[in-house]
Amino acid sequence: MAFPFGGPINEPSHEFSTDTFKQLLNPIQDILRNITPLDSRGDRPLKLDFEHHVKALIYYHLEGFSSVRELIQKLKEDYFARTFIAPADGIEKSSFAEANNNRGVEQLIELFKELYIKANNTIPVEYSDLGNLVAIDGSLIDAVLSMYWADYRTNNNKAKIHLGFDINHSIPKKLYLDDGKSNERSFACQILEPGDTGIMDRGYQHHANFDTWQDKGKHFVCRIKKNTNKTLVSSNAIPENSIVFYDSVVFLGSPGESQTKKPLRLVGYSIGCSDYWIATDRYDLTSEQIAMIYKLRWDIEKFFGWWKRHMRVYHLIARSEYGLLVQILSGLITYLLFSIYCQEEHGKKVSIEIIRGLRNKIMNESRMFDKNGNLVGSELSERPENPPLHKN
Repeated sequence: MAFPFGGPINEPSHEFSTDTFKQLLNPIQDILRNITPLDSRGDRPLKLDFEHHVKALIYYHLEGFSSVRELIQKLKEDYFARTFIAPADGIEKSSFAEANNNRGVEQLIELFKELYIKANNTIPVEYSDLGNLVAIDGSLIDAVLSMYWADYRTNNNKAKIHLGFDINHSIPKKLYLDDGKSNERSFACQILEPGDTGIMDRGYQHHANFDTWQDKGKHFVCRIKKNTNKTLVSSNAIPENSIVFYDSVVFLGSPGESQTKKPLRLVGYSIGCSDYWIATDRYDLTSEQIAMIYKLRWDIEKFFGWWKRHMRVYHLIARSEYGLLVQILSGLITYLLFSIYCQEEHGKKVSIEIIRGLRNKIMNESRMFDKNGNLVGSELSERPENPPLHKN
């Protein structure tokens, strides 16, 4: 019998725990059991099944690796990684790349949607008095020239993520991926659901969308350009000693051209030397609550910054549009797992301090100690049985 990671040795006498890693993955166990099966397209079985593929991708984002090469080396040489993450025959770089670029998106989308529901039910609601708040924004990803589908401008390719971020639970909710020149406004229509309040910056100002969203029960709090034409319908009282200086019902745009067909509410407020003009259909809130909602849009910017910095999600591990979507979806799934773990273990939102502690805890548990507490080390090369995340 061939042993891919070295010759056989006697069963080691050591204590070995992966409780924390199992706990991190626990929310996806029952989802994987019921997910659409991923079958081989030919006669040969898959070298890398979906479960091990997902575990490897989560591990990649958990550890913040800088390349697939680094991940594959870890899966081959690290006892914990090759025992509890890699399949029994190991993972080769070619098999991992083939899986990333050709299969698994449908299953990852299912996994993301179901895991979002779990996170939504686990994490307490903030701002319940303001309704379902969804910040919407796009984020560019640097692409290489061979990624021809990610057209942006001459000699500069970029892809763009269009994300809906659940402000009430501080978690990602919806995702779309397109080339860097794609129109953000059309994706806002797809991200928003009836009853949601979309929070958007000036790039999403579109008067026809404001009319459509009101017809469909999709609410909005959207900053507009200060020089936008306004036709006054009625004015509301301005609170004393408030940052708010304007609160009226208006039509936006030039009559006969781009004017809204439905009136909406326009709130103006000042922060420092900057004036903000916010279009909304939320008549049920005070003007200061409208201002507060728009300030919460900053949460999606903080998410993008944290996600890029601490999980290295934008370090490309695939160049196809399909492969990049696999990478982004797995990064969002990992973040949802982080969110559930941070809430259940610490009662807090995701922070780098907690995630560093999580990484250290998994590393400490993955070390093997004898009965005297001495580190046995990674010279052990026999692979114990690798049970699946879920049981049939």
